[in-house]
Amino acid sequence: MPAYTDRLLSLPEYPLAKIPEQKRELIARGMDVIDLGAGDADLAPPPAVIERIAEAARIPTMSRYGFALGLVEYREAVARFMKRRFGQDFNPLKEIIPLIGSKEGISHLAFAYLTKGDYAIVPEPGYNSYVGGTLLAEATPYKYPLRPENGFLVDLDKIPAEVLKKTKILYLNYPNNPTSATAPTEYLEDIVRRCKELDILLVYDNAYSELAYDGYVPPSIFEIKGARDVAIEFHSMSKTYNMTGWRCGWACGKQEFVGALAKVKSFIDTGTFMAIQAAAATALDKCADWIPTNVAAFKERRDAAVEAFSAAGFPVARPKATMYIWCPLPKNIPSAVFGERLLQDEGVIVLPGSLFGPGGEGFFRVSFVTSPDRLREAATRAGRVLKRLQAQAGDDARSGHRHEEPQGMARA
Repeated sequence: MPAYTDRLLSLPEYPLAKIPEQKRELIARGMDVIDLGAGDADLAPPPAVIERIAEAARIPTMSRYGFALGLVEYREAVARFMKRRFGQDFNPLKEIIPLIGSKEGISHLAFAYLTKGDYAIVPEPGYNSYVGGTLLAEATPYKYPLRPENGFLVDLDKIPAEVLKKTKILYLNYPNNPTSATAPTEYLEDIVRRCKELDILLVYDNAYSELAYDGYVPPSIFEIKGARDVAIEFHSMSKTYNMTGWRCGWACGKQEFVGALAKVKSFIDTGTFMAIQAAAATALDKCADWIPTNVAAFKERRDAAVEAFSAAGFPVARPKATMYIWCPLPKNIPSAVFGERLLQDEGVIVLPGSLFGPGGEGFFRVSFVTSPDRLREAATRAGRVLKRLQAQAGDDARSGHRHEEPQGMARA
């Protein structure tokens, strides 16, 4: 049989790949499992969206190939949303492209701009598609650690000059997954200026733009002066409208950037089912009043999670956006060890920070994907595991024994 390519062998294990099977095994053992791993809430899409897809699916032309053009109605709805929400005008046919979820677009964009010898600056911890697209394009990811002491922000001035000279792409994601950090306007202005100076394409992942709380309103990168010259922005229907499995999103930016992605995609896919695009257009055009109700549900979950996990021994910050909390661990407890013990002993699934790479060590991610009561129960169980591990760490310190990280959980 042919050998695997270096591209395939370079890919790390995807953090969520093993969770469904682990979850199935725990349930088969009779364990009450609370899954806080994937950012996949148990909430329903807007009723109008369900009605629209049922209607659209009965129209024969909706089952034909959409190709790169897709459903023009969806493109136009995206353009109206970008104007209404961010005050930005985009040509729906030239500066917007429908995606099979923002994940595939982010991954495939790398093929248009990266090759051997190039660098992409990748925040770590961060969405694994940034690394995946870079490696599949045979470029080199330069992983920049997002830590509390740097505000979970990427500082280009701390990256070696020889790397910056070979950098073609900078991936940024604010509001951020998994840290929930937000980026000040002054920071984004500086990033846009530096990308222009360095001739770097800014890939701005804005999947959480509508999941914000306490009066915070996340911006589009295009609200920053000069961003049109250096940036392409990605959006998703998944989080805002509880449409994760529908796989629908978009990218927008000047024609040069969008057209490059469209050309790559023309050789890879023939577009999202057009009935889904029709439903997405309905969500964007007619469900603005529904969004605050959905955000309120996430806010209730956020508050429950912050209070419960803080009380259980994890002093977590209250995020202004996203559907996650980034929980700190004591320095002597590896995140993979904690995650494995929490999974096996208590049936709670979280994502250890090390699954996002070494930059994520010392934390674990909790998703607001279930009810406040279940989040409180998960926090109670996590607190029990923390106490047991702290007691064990004390015993190990006295005896000179060290923890061994479970390999299946530690790779990222």
